Amino acid sequence: MNRSHPLKPINTLIFYASCLLLVSSCWQRNDFPADMQLADAILEEPTQSEVDEPRFTAALNGVDYNIAPRYDYDLTGLVVSYEHHDGNYSLHRLWNDHINVADVCVVWGHNATEIDLNRFKFWNGEFTCNFHTRDSAEWERFQLDKVSNNHLLATDSYQRKQIKKLRIGDQIRIRGWLADYSNDQGFSRGTSITRDDNGNGACETIYVNGFTIIGSMDNGWRTLLRIALFGVIATSLIWFIAVIRGVF
Repeated sequence: MNRSHPLKPINTLIFYASCLLLVSSCWQRNDFPADMQLADAILEEPTQSEVDEPRFTAALNGVDYNIAPRYDYDLTGLVVSYEHHDGNYSLHRLWNDHINVADVCVVWGHNATEIDLNRFKFWNGEFTCNFHTRDSAEWERFQLDKVSNNHLLATDSYQRKQIKKLRIGDQIRIRGWLADYSNDQGFSRGTSITRDDNGNGACETIYVNGFTIIGSMDNGWRTLLRIALFGVIATSLIWFIAVIRGVF
């Protein structure tokens, strides 16, 4: 009878421990830490001012878009959910809307500093930000004028790449124009110009002139996720090589 290699039970133990840690850390990777450090600008309201900018045409993926700027807009917020778009599926494909690179739901002010965001579930639909909680006290404290869903429009490749990098917990600054837009195939969309509305049409449509991730969340779970993933891959590789060589 061949005796088991002494490394085999150790490798097996590390593999299963890494699997458990991977599941746990993946589940909690987007938890907001209680001591999260926020930029001062997160406390401030978005700013907007009327502009006298002419309509202009922007082209992307062979489609011409007509952009009508209405207000200068500057928003710094904490990302609670998002949805990336590429224009190749669902209604974006039907409407040939490639310029709407992402929908980003953010909170600021009271909602970023005084609310336990872990008591809420946030998620983006194709055009909407949705949220709910079973904690009635937190719901009563949550301020609906300090959360917004933002349709981000961008044709510049650098800006689009930066937007694609964002994750939940990022602190972001968006500068651009609140704008209406349409394409040459009959699609059009407007923009909200107030934070006090809700429901259909309440999203801000922003033609992005500047997008910056000013801070990212470190809650520990994401570090553990990387460690666990490495553990699973490494022990699987060791097992595979050992079996091939007849060691295990």
